[in-house]
Amino acid sequence: MKNTLQHMGTISRMRLPAASVALAVAAALLLAAMATQSAEAQITTLASFDGTNGANPQAPLVQATNGYLYGTTLNGGTSTFGTDGTIFKITPSGTLTSVYSFCLQSGCPDGYILPAGLVQATNGYLYGTTEDGGGNGCCGTVFSITPSGTLKTLDGLALEDGSGPYPTAGLVQASNGYLYGTTVGGGVFGAGTVFRMTPSGALTTIFSFCPLPAPTCSSTDSIANGWMPAAGLIQATNGELYGTTLGGGINPGGGAYGPGTVFKITPSGVLTTLYSFCSKSNSQNSCLDGYNPVATLVQATNGYFYGTTTGGGANNAGTIFRMTPTGTLTTLYSFCSQSACADGTQGAGAAPALIQATDGNLYGTAPYGGATGGGTSSIGFGTVFKMTPSGELTTLYTFCISIGCEDGGRPFGGLVQDTNGTLYGTTSIGGTNSPGYGTVFSLSVALGPFVKTLPTAALALAAVKILGSDLTGATAVSFNGTAASFTVVSSTEIATTVPAGATSGVVKVETPSGTLSSNVKFLVLP
Repeated sequence: MKNTLQHMGTISRMRLPAASVALAVAAALLLAAMATQSAEAQITTLASFDGTNGANPQAPLVQATNGYLYGTTLNGGTSTFGTDGTIFKITPSGTLTSVYSFCLQSGCPDGYILPAGLVQATNGYLYGTTEDGGGNGCCGTVFSITPSGTLKTLDGLALEDGSGPYPTAGLVQASNGYLYGTTVGGGVFGAGTVFRMTPSGALTTIFSFCPLPAPTCSSTDSIANGWMPAAGLIQATNGELYGTTLGGGINPGGGAYGPGTVFKITPSGVLTTLYSFCSKSNSQNSCLDGYNPVATLVQATNGYFYGTTTGGGANNAGTIFRMTPTGTLTTLYSFCSQSACADGTQGAGAAPALIQATDGNLYGTAPYGGATGGGTSSIGFGTVFKMTPSGELTTLYTFCISIGCEDGGRPFGGLVQDTNGTLYGTTSIGGTNSPGYGTVFSLSVALGPFVKTLPTAALALAAVKILGSDLTGATAVSFNGTAASFTVVSSTEIATTVPAGATSGVVKVETPSGTLSSNVKFLVLP
């Protein structure tokens, strides 16, 4: 079974438009689409997938300490059927290399189908999940892989572990060193779990969701908490983990699964439901606040959490929301608020996550809507947008503006900001290789270079890696003004330790070309 939830796995393979479209019509479409682009944004298609090196990426990229961007593809690869997925790496300038193809062994003990992205842990390994396969013959896996491509299956998820079906989200490494993840099924009640895992692979289910009301389920794990957590978790600055469920909650609406929830959970597994969607309505719409969130939240520098929903809102095309750490939710934007949905739409199980870039704005993608351009679908092929923290949205780019969609379409994976300042993302269809296996693109919005820390929180004297784009010749490192000893490992990595007496704040690196600051404040743990 390769998928049970539409668009958390396999996508529709749609035919791209024929080259014989009348030139006059094509020119008119192209001009109309180009008119919607923001003058400040410059997009470049870096690579097109060809099937063998992967096909149909649907997950965000991650920047590793070696300077490469790593990603996953839902399909493609060199297995017998070529539909089992890959891991790839790409340089910021666009040289793409396939790192691993799944399901090359009988029975697919390493798993197959990758709707989620990777995370690099403090030990240097990349960690991820597959949606299906594994040693149990189904249900997915958790794996580690070296940056050079040596993969180890850490857990072939059994039903009692919290799979079946199937992990659709990636992992996050918390400040305690554990990796945390979610599954949409399995667990005690078959409705999904939260689990933690040591970097070496010892997995513990810390919470099981339930699709039924109390007293069938206890008050601590009833449907009121939601069920089917399709999104990954994030660790907030208060140390707790935050996530969403696709379904459940206390309100009606939201389709067959219910509208979904936002929750927080302690690293040890104590869960608190913060918000149930479909809490706001009027006479025309029962879910003005949206429903069915499937994307990971982001905590902005102002302390608020931001997220997206696949449906609901004023136009029933999905929303962007803001929430306080205690659960007060504000709907900031309803998609399809512009004529012909030129601002994009969410939907069909897809609502990519947002990121906060170094200019303080939020950036994201909408997988549908926008100017149709070179495609034939009336619902469009998606957009890239930016939004202020208060909710003002600007469309930066509309996909499929070229004949044949050579610039790609359906950007399900969202964006990542590289330390060179540029934004990077993927599209799941289009590109230069027929029938259109997807692309990797960069988006320049004139933001300068910066540094990231791995991890973003640690005790004094703990080891920390600093990621950057041009660190050769660095002369000083400081944690909120306190000098730290360091070693330049490469042009993209510095090894350092949190200095004694340091306090929480910005990490700075002095280089021959100037001072680079971290994109988020580093938290010195007590």
